[in-house]
Amino acid sequence: MLVLMIQRKNNETNGKSRITLNSIQQKIFRTQLTLIITLAVFLGGVGILINLHFETQKRDQNLQNVAETIAHSPILTEKQIGLAVRLEEQSDSAMLMEYLDSLKDSLADIDVISVIGSDDVRLYHSNHELIGTVYDGTIPEFEQDSKEYYATYDTGPSGTQRRAYAAIYDEEGNYIGFVIAIMLMQNIYRESLQTAFIFILIMIAAILMELLISAELSGTIKKSLLGYEPDVFSAMYKVRDNILESLDEGIIAVDSEGVVQFVNQAADTMLNHMEKGLGSKIVGEPFDSIQIESETIWIDLAPIKENDTTIGEVAILHDRAEYTKLMEDLTGTRYLVDSMRANNHDFTNKLHVILGLIQMEMYDEATSYIENITIVQRATISKIMNAVNEPAIAALLIGKTARASELNVKFVLREGCYYSNTDMNLPSQVLVTVIGNLIDNAFEAMNEKNDSYDVQKELLFGIYSRPGAVLITTDDTGMGISEKDLEHVFENGYSTKGEGRGTGLYQVKTMVEGLGGTITVESQVGIGTSFSVSFTKK
Repeated sequence: MLVLMIQRKNNETNGKSRITLNSIQQKIFRTQLTLIITLAVFLGGVGILINLHFETQKRDQNLQNVAETIAHSPILTEKQIGLAVRLEEQSDSAMLMEYLDSLKDSLADIDVISVIGSDDVRLYHSNHELIGTVYDGTIPEFEQDSKEYYATYDTGPSGTQRRAYAAIYDEEGNYIGFVIAIMLMQNIYRESLQTAFIFILIMIAAILMELLISAELSGTIKKSLLGYEPDVFSAMYKVRDNILESLDEGIIAVDSEGVVQFVNQAADTMLNHMEKGLGSKIVGEPFDSIQIESETIWIDLAPIKENDTTIGEVAILHDRAEYTKLMEDLTGTRYLVDSMRANNHDFTNKLHVILGLIQMEMYDEATSYIENITIVQRATISKIMNAVNEPAIAALLIGKTARASELNVKFVLREGCYYSNTDMNLPSQVLVTVIGNLIDNAFEAMNEKNDSYDVQKELLFGIYSRPGAVLITTDDTGMGISEKDLEHVFENGYSTKGEGRGTGLYQVKTMVEGLGGTITVESQVGIGTSFSVSFTKK
């Protein structure tokens, strides 16, 4: 049932993701499509109008140039103009026709050329059947317009047309006729449609290209937003930012160049409002790890990868004091567990004694034995707890008391012992290591003394503190240390018990001196050994 619920939840999540992806893609696509079509139609329409305007100007100029060229042609003389009326000299008339026919054939965009004399008789027309007929169309008014040529719309035998008029003058400047160059409107419309069609094809091609670009853009945006809607992504960013800012750990993120991209408030506080903020570079060369110098901060580094390529790094800053306190709590718990384990073994032995007394029907002795061990155990634990207010150290001493009982060693907490971590701030894990090593060494020294089993093995432990000072002492009744060995007792690897030993007291001395303390030892062979550790605030 649980598996089905999880699968259903995953399906719903995937469905929402697909809907989100389609939604954002459709929004981007529709927006781009509207923008593209609007822009393409606007630019295409403006382009068509501008092109038609320039084409019209170009066409009129072409018509006027043709008409003016013919009007200024030397072949059109006063004598030739008169041929239309008198019908004389047929060879000159044929020459004029041949010249204008060849000119008409060379001008593909000119549909009709007509030359009309001052008597309104057509001297030449592209349609040879109209040569010699009377022109009954619009008579140009050159004198009124003060122009020798101009273009205008008109209607002729071939339909609606755009025509250009050009005046013909003889050598003496007398008006003797005019020339008409004509383009039919149906041909003009066809050319305009072709131009518009080309622009429409260009618009369609531009729209298709923009649609492809839009699809690619929407895909890129969709990928960069990880499939989320922009408002959802923005909300997620705000939530992420609030989460990162609420953490007690400092967070610093850098890119592949080592440039800081993010610093939360905790990191800024830990680094005393770091001088190098966003946009600064805090990594070594080449890019390998974030370089932050601080003795009060622990740093965890994690690479940021994309497709198996490291694109940045995240540094998680931990307050060393917080972790030290946590380690102290854990250390105390560990020693408390050890103490419980040792007490459990000791109580098991005592239960066996009680069981034996009961089986021998020595009920009064069993009762007395139970009362005695209860009183002793309660008194020992109570004494330690009242003397030491540091849980880790108290747990260690309780455990060592149980261990001493197993080893048949009398563990004695000296009178007047008192320790408070408020008197002097010393790391509890260091004190635990120091005290544990000194007590274990004492146990080993007393276990070697096997010559007399009647002699009580005894370990006296003391711990004292006052503001600015701490004193720890251990006195055992072991074998003692010779003067020769006493000089080397704190050397690393030196031991009279074989290879692989001799590191405990070296570590103790290193830790004590690292905290500015001193350790001394006094010993007498056959009597015992005393260690003293002192810390004084300077």
